[in-house]
Amino acid sequence: MVILQTPRLRLRVAREADAATMVAYRSDPEVAKYQDWDMPYTLERAVAGAAKQATFDDVVEGSWVSFAIELDGAVIGDIVACVRDGGGIAEMGYTLAPQHHGHGYATEAANAMVDHLLQHQRVHRIEASLDPENTASMRVLEAVGMRMECLARNAYLVRGEWVDDLRYAMTVADRAAWLQRPRTPAGSVELVEISPDNAHLWGRLRTHHSQERFVSPMAMSFRHALFPETYQGGAMVPWMRGVLADGEQVGFMMLGMVTEHHPEPYLWRLLIDRLQQRRGLGSQVLGLVIDQLREWGHPTLTTSWGQGPGSPEPFYLGHGFIPTGELDDDEVIARLTL
Repeated sequence: MVILQTPRLRLRVAREADAATMVAYRSDPEVAKYQDWDMPYTLERAVAGAAKQATFDDVVEGSWVSFAIELDGAVIGDIVACVRDGGGIAEMGYTLAPQHHGHGYATEAANAMVDHLLQHQRVHRIEASLDPENTASMRVLEAVGMRMECLARNAYLVRGEWVDDLRYAMTVADRAAWLQRPRTPAGSVELVEISPDNAHLWGRLRTHHSQERFVSPMAMSFRHALFPETYQGGAMVPWMRGVLADGEQVGFMMLGMVTEHHPEPYLWRLLIDRLQQRRGLGSQVLGLVIDQLREWGHPTLTTSWGQGPGSPEPFYLGHGFIPTGELDDDEVIARLTL
């Protein structure tokens, strides 16, 4: 039997002895909320599923295969995979018992399955689909390097209802690029002007899809720069810069400048490309913005953020922004004293 070993987990093909454990967590309404199985999830169904793969020792072309996820010898969830008939394309999904959410186990298991499928199953592309409201699952897929490709409307039948289906995927090349992405702090970071000749390069920047509820895509940022919003009685005046790290386009920032209607500068956009995140670039960009504002003689900087899973709130609070108690379209308004 194929065993996939990670630093904390062990993945193996699930057997009938795992059925009762799987029923316990798959029957939990919170676990099943974004899944497609009928409720209640019965022991008979779990046993029947195990029987179908009783002779399997690995992923099998044309069949869904469930792998038990073990932590210290105990089953804490499962990850399923299927290689389509004819090979080349695989799909996967995962489920964890609720007490094991939030510890990175799903990402760890998904990383192991992705590499196994790409390296040992003649697969060049892996797909996954999920409920558009399932932010936690989005973040797992993004953490292994998958990208959102489309939203298929009313495309999936779940418990008698046609629902929207958010579709993620990655290719062999995508996985290689993800594994080779920079992981260490940049030697130099600078804010540079965006010109008509290079705007298309900055337009390629992309956050993770799960972050777009908090950080607008580049197309929207350029739109707001060209056609500024009216706020507090006057149009916002944008000051935008691209972010270079060691000479590479990695991010974008935009200020709302001080005007007669806007007495304080406003951090309107701060975006770091998905392949460049977790390098400390956001902090470095904020530092450069603060230096520029001090040079201009401004004593404060304001910004705002939405709340929920993945919110940038911890970043801004960690850098000294203090909520004012005001809200703007449900976003928290905060101020930093420079």
